[in-house]
Formats: sequence, C-alpha cells, structure tokens
Amino acid sequence: MSEVPTLRVLAVDDEPLAIERMQILCARLPGIELIGTANDGPGALRLIEVHRPDVLLLDIAMPGMTGLQLAAALPQDASGSAPAIIFITAFDQFALAAFEVAAVDYLMKPIDAARLARGFERARQRQTMPAPVASPQWIAEFWVPQRGEMVRVAADDVEHVQAERDYMRLTTATRSFLIHETISTLEARLDPAKFVRIHRSVIVRRDHVARLFHGRSSGWQVELVNGLQLPVGRTHAAGVKALLTGH
Repeated sequence: MSEVPTLRVLAVDDEPLAIERMQILCARLPGIELIGTANDGPGALRLIEVHRPDVLLLDIAMPGMTGLQLAAALPQDASGSAPAIIFITAFDQFALAAFEVAAVDYLMKPIDAARLARGFERARQRQTMPAPVASPQWIAEFWVPQRGEMVRVAADDVEHVQAERDYMRLTTATRSFLIHETISTLEARLDPAKFVRIHRSVIVRRDHVARLFHGRSSGWQVELVNGLQLPVGRTHAAGVKALLTGH
C-alpha cells in the first residue's frame, strides 16, 4: 500500500486556546505536519510566502484582516495554485463567502479530530484534481449549517428556493436546508439557464417545472414535477412565461 503524502499545515487564529486546540488535533492525525502558527493575517501571509503550506486552518473573525480577506490575498505558487483552505469558525453566516474563495471545508467550533480529518481528506482530494481554468461564475454548491457542522448541497440538487424572513430554504428531493442569505443576492449567483425567479420570495429550477397554468382566482402558478404548486408574482409573470415557454 502506498504511503499517504504528508500535508504541511499552517494554523491561523487570534485566540491562543484555539491555536493550542489545533496543535493538539494535528498531532493526533497521521500524515499531518503542523509547520507553524500565526495569530493575524499579515503574519500568516509572511509565513505562507516562506513555507508554502499545503493547507491553511483559518479563523474568520480576526482583527485587522479577516480570514476571508486573507484567503483573497493568498499568493499563488509557480504552478498557479494556493494552499487549500479549511475555515474553522464559530459563525455559520460566512459559508457562502467562504465558497467564493474556494475553501475546501468549513468547520464549526469546537472541532474534533474526526471532523478535522475529513477536512484534510478533502484537501488531499483537491491536490489530485486539475486546477480549474477559471473561477465559476455561478454557484455550484452551498455550505449549510446542519447539526453543528457545515454540509455541502449541490446547486443541481436544489428543486426550489423560498425566502423565510432573513433566511433562504433550499429544497432538494429528500430534504431542505436554511442558509442566511437574501433572495436577490442568491438570484444573482444562480445560473439563469437553470433557475428562474417566479415570485419575490421564490426561485425554481427550470427543469423541475412540469407546467405553468392560470388559476381562476389565484393568478399564474407553477407546478413542479413533484406536484408542488407555487405562485407566480405579478411582476415576474411576463418574464416567467417567456423563459419557460420560449416566447
């Protein structure tokens, strides 16, 4: 059996206890070498430039330079790739922004060794994948909070999206998930060739629409392939008819 390549890891967090926790966990995991720690963004950038780690364990809420700002400022190496990023944070509302900087995982504090090991495995998988030609314009997947951790939901699995106050409910064939996002921001990031907004609070996946019909008293409605009927807002009716019927 071939030996698992060692991942060289840099931990970045402004809380000493969090750094200590990551040191302990990394020491317990095979194939992991913690090459250094930093307590702020500028210090981390200096260490990254010198040591070229494979993986960053990165806090988000740090003074001066946040983890997201640090991720966006990462230097590229000669092959055009940057360290894989595993965000470790106490906040779930930054998951969408974390996806935009191509993080491989998003862990909620407090973390344990098993969950961190899964994050490292995702970093290993990224090493074997060819580098993307360009950053995707549209969302391909979501990270959503679920029972103390963040789970991935593929955009192609989402059948419809519905606003619930300050949250959006993503519904798939088997379950639904809540994310902290506005519908306008989400609409701008979803591929319009696949998704269409039919109401001020509803977005549907176009290939899950079975029919568009006009109720006698309820106005236009969309029926999905699973039988669910959703209202079409008056301001969206003309655009929905044109997109779904082609004229």
